Amino acid sequence: MTTNTSSPQTATGKVYLVGAGPGDPGLITLRGKYLLEHAEVVVYDYLANPKLLGYVPKNAQLIYAGKKGGGLHAFTQEGINRLLVDHAKQGRMVVRLKGGDPFIFGRGAEEIEELVAEGIDFEVVPGVTSATAAATYAGIPITHRGYTASVAFVTGHEDPTKKFSNISWEKLATGAGTIVIYMGIKTLPGITRKLIDHGRSPDTPVAVVRWASTPQQRSVVGTLATICDVVQQADIKPPALIIVGEVVKLRSTIDWFEKRPLFGRRIVVTRTREQASDLVAQLEEQGAEVLEYSTIHIEPVDDYRIVDAAIAEIGSYQWLLFTSINAVTHFFRRLFALGHDSRLLAGISIAVVGRATAEELRKYGIKPDLLPEKFTGEGLAEALLRTEVQGNRILLPRALRANEILPEMLADAGAQVTIAPVYRNVPPPGPKEELRDQLLEGSIDVLTFTSSSTVTNFLTLIDAANEEELHRLLDRVTIAAIGPITAETIREYGLSVDIQPERYTISDMVQAIVAHYRTAARQAG
Repeated sequence: MTTNTSSPQTATGKVYLVGAGPGDPGLITLRGKYLLEHAEVVVYDYLANPKLLGYVPKNAQLIYAGKKGGGLHAFTQEGINRLLVDHAKQGRMVVRLKGGDPFIFGRGAEEIEELVAEGIDFEVVPGVTSATAAATYAGIPITHRGYTASVAFVTGHEDPTKKFSNISWEKLATGAGTIVIYMGIKTLPGITRKLIDHGRSPDTPVAVVRWASTPQQRSVVGTLATICDVVQQADIKPPALIIVGEVVKLRSTIDWFEKRPLFGRRIVVTRTREQASDLVAQLEEQGAEVLEYSTIHIEPVDDYRIVDAAIAEIGSYQWLLFTSINAVTHFFRRLFALGHDSRLLAGISIAVVGRATAEELRKYGIKPDLLPEKFTGEGLAEALLRTEVQGNRILLPRALRANEILPEMLADAGAQVTIAPVYRNVPPPGPKEELRDQLLEGSIDVLTFTSSSTVTNFLTLIDAANEEELHRLLDRVTIAAIGPITAETIREYGLSVDIQPERYTISDMVQAIVAHYRTAARQAG
């Protein structure tokens, strides 16, 4: 981390140049994350992963300074410099978020020079540079005792205003064991020709890595003599890095990133944004590119009279049932709003529908008395019926609209069930034309559904005019359902369920998706 030593100025803010890393948002430094979380203005690039903007306060100003359509830039370098100066002079904390590392072909020094000239305080936070990330994520060690002890970073796109190149190709060609070339796809024929003309063997292995460390990563391998044809045939376009050297041979042994079971698969998650993180993280860990299209927006109910009355006489109930994480969260939120805490539930038996709900309950210091073997409403009812619930009073906090199997089975067994709505599921606002386009072009591999509500709201979201259009949108997509009730809802709309785990948990659904594609790969191979 580099900091200038000039004294802070009371009338101005401060500018932080932060390296965003190569693309994977998990590779940003802790310092970079902290600065994003406290920024007032963020000026970000084309190569900075948009997910990093999720750390930024909602009231911060976001300014895109990357490429527009057609390869044009939203701002010139001079315009970016002016932006940083102007916002700092307004006394604001400005984060300049740059792909890779600000000082490795990132023009960070040019921006700092402008800040120094204006007397503005600054700090530079390094990032994982694209060269090391591209090599590592392609399974190529850029140094190796058995191959080379030297490496050179070179730009394939020098300042076009310069009269002469600063790169001594005659020395570079044989002077470094590994050569990593940034921004060199468009000039690749000239680069390979110069290296060969100055003594590098045409048989030298070469790798080209596009969008390194992201789910869109693509890697191709050739030699100095063949790599131009390989890149053209594979239609590799910028952003990409070129790695030249014998170490490329190790890719066949060390390659790991592109061999993950869900690599290259685009999977839609339809849970609420608050609950999607676990599913998203597990899918990404297996290599998937996850698209978050929340189909549920949780809102409080308008009328709490039923749950308030039940809480007032909570001692008269024998059982309290929770069938979702949201039910737990919103029940306790109301309990606390009425001036109570978990101690009010002493003496009442508590049952939950599954492990995730049990974990949520433990956050309030309560361990459930009953967890069914089958994680469904029907499974919970069957487990309760084995405890002889006839004559029992049972409180069921839940969504305003929900499946009626559980309360009906308990009522048929002689229990008195109080259904107390504590939240409601509503479709999230906003159009989703992008989702329809992705479905029509066949660029989505899997849709995941974790409840009947996600199914119903998703179909409302895509707004198919009729059954024929619905099938045109979804027939090429693999559909995964977390359990039998969700699967039944899917089938009610005339759709097929391709993946359903034996146990109805997020982890088991992810493993079922992995198993599905491993089986498909074996059959194809």
